[in-house]
Amino acid sequence: MISALEALQKLREGNARFVAGQAQTPALSCADRRQSLTSGQTPFAIILGCSDSRVPAEIVFDQGLGDLFVIRVAGNIVAPSQVGSIEFAAERFGTPLVVVLGHSQCGAICATIEELERPAENRSPNLRAIVDRVRPSVEPLMDTELRNDRDRLIDRAVHANIRAAVNQLQHGSAILERLIAEERLMVVGAHYSLETGEVSFDTPD
Repeated sequence: MISALEALQKLREGNARFVAGQAQTPALSCADRRQSLTSGQTPFAIILGCSDSRVPAEIVFDQGLGDLFVIRVAGNIVAPSQVGSIEFAAERFGTPLVVVLGHSQCGAICATIEELERPAENRSPNLRAIVDRVRPSVEPLMDTELRNDRDRLIDRAVHANIRAAVNQLQHGSAILERLIAEERLMVVGAHYSLETGEVSFDTPD
């Protein structure tokens, strides 16, 4: 298995190909590739991303079958099932990198802002569970001048939500904490721009 930094570089290079319109994914998803994976998998990165149909991780990073272990949920929130999935991949496959991938104009962020401005009486309890996990990242921003600039508010809230998810994964699981302490796992945040297709990473120096 490659290192976390090597995995990060592969994602950077894949996104650069995607942005340039030079994706190689079809060559990595052929019948031979599919057959080679029937006996097992060794994904080099775990992606916790949003369910938004415009942000499919394999395409955004130009990766093929077996390359990425992808978990998608509205608002890229961290809940027990997501943590367990990440623990599974990190321990079972030795995957060295976790990327929390948020994106511009995230619907879950917008829904949370709307809920804070005008609480809905009849919101589905399942949808409310998502909003409640996003709320701590958004609520403090509502008490600043950003409340008067919706675009900036959404952008700042998206980034705050990414950072919160990264922090939860780094400090909310004994298994992940151990792997990080042993330098066998790195967790980073990333932001995908719907407008440009570019992914920017929030990585340690």
